[in-house]
Amino acid sequence: MSASAVEVAPTERTPPVVGTETRVLSGWGRTSPVVAHVAAPTDEAAVVAALVAGDPRGVIARGLGRSYGDAAQRAGGLVVEATGLGGIGAIGPTGLVEVGAGVSLHDLMAAALPAGWFVPVSPGTRLVTVGGAIAADIHGKNHHRDGSFGQHVTRLTLVTPTGTHTVGPDTGPELFWATVGGMGLTGVVTRATLRLIAVETASVLVDTDRFGDLDGVMAAMESTDADYRYSVAWVDCMARGRHLGRAVLTRGDHAPLAALDGAQRWAARLPPGGARLTVPVTAPRGLLNPLSISAFNELWFRRSPRRETGAVHSIGSFFHPLDGVARWNLLYGPAGFVQYQFVVGPEHADVVRTAVEVLSASRVPSFLAVLKRFGPASPGLLSFPTAGWTLALDFPLGPRALRPLLDQLDDLVAEAGGRVYLAKDARLDRRHLAAMYPGTAALAEVRSAVDPDGLLRSDLSERLGLTGGHHR
Repeated sequence: MSASAVEVAPTERTPPVVGTETRVLSGWGRTSPVVAHVAAPTDEAAVVAALVAGDPRGVIARGLGRSYGDAAQRAGGLVVEATGLGGIGAIGPTGLVEVGAGVSLHDLMAAALPAGWFVPVSPGTRLVTVGGAIAADIHGKNHHRDGSFGQHVTRLTLVTPTGTHTVGPDTGPELFWATVGGMGLTGVVTRATLRLIAVETASVLVDTDRFGDLDGVMAAMESTDADYRYSVAWVDCMARGRHLGRAVLTRGDHAPLAALDGAQRWAARLPPGGARLTVPVTAPRGLLNPLSISAFNELWFRRSPRRETGAVHSIGSFFHPLDGVARWNLLYGPAGFVQYQFVVGPEHADVVRTAVEVLSASRVPSFLAVLKRFGPASPGLLSFPTAGWTLALDFPLGPRALRPLLDQLDDLVAEAGGRVYLAKDARLDRRHLAAMYPGTAALAEVRSAVDPDGLLRSDLSERLGLTGGHHR
């Protein structure tokens, strides 16, 4: 990467201006807690100061802590908590808006929906920051139509150990696409400009279909996904025999104002609210077991409509149902949980079926299984989405068979040329990384230009060998 490709403002070696505190941090899965020094800058100058001060154990950015594993933590090092980098600019006539990297998608929706705009990509939670959305290059139910989050970013400002860079897909594309999906390993994003999409209401018109097996739902998704902006299937990975992979498929589009009745129109652009329930304490060990999850899956499947069209759903209920329950991750018990998500190419749909067969036979309980189809791959060097099928699975920690099961799935996915989502990973073996992410060599070249001393490191990057050996 040439330095001339980007706009650079050299940093000054000045004393740090950001105070730090020592805290215990972990990912949303609560699997690998560590003690780290946390800085909480409220402006770009304070971010620069934090990187100038550095830490011999490494520095990594963190948003709202919703990555599931160890991507946004550094044991004994410095964590730059970016939630104080706020600010939402005026939304332009084409939907362009500049926002601080610490702004959450929840707050961005609250500002944008009343004006008739919505985020271009929303994951399963709106409690993520814009900076985190860029670092993980998040995807949603509309990837087959609209791609990943980074593909809607037109410019971002990045503070690195060697300077402050303003880059975009056309200006400094090497650093831009190393940062989009780069898991924070190129620097700290401080602000970004993205393009919102126009909507008439804060509602979604949803069609729901119930399928008795996995083959049926996958065939329906292949034949009808192009007709909908959003598509996702819940899959029962505990079912067996002829009901293997039975599923509930929901597809939708933003509702026009004309589709709402009088009672709904008064709140036509009302943004989602906060959580309605809170999990008060950590659930006892073993609450989520094969028996309880099988019972839940049976109830969920039977309560879902066989066929329903045009149902009006709120933004919150369609995109972020779990946001209605604060601290829902405590339901998985004191040991926490791992979320495992993989993608394989469209020619390897059989891998999805094999994975579900392996899961069903293992009786290792997966509380949540979500199936989607991806469109073309993102240009991000470490971006997860690539064309094909993606299956996301939640596993409570505890069963002895879990680790060998996930190792088996790793091998299955790698052999098919697929990959595992790093923003959710907590245990991938580094031997699979280069095959799953061929962009790692190009990322190393970019990092050598903007972080020659290897200051930027996370527990995930060290575990996977992405930054091994780059110690100050």
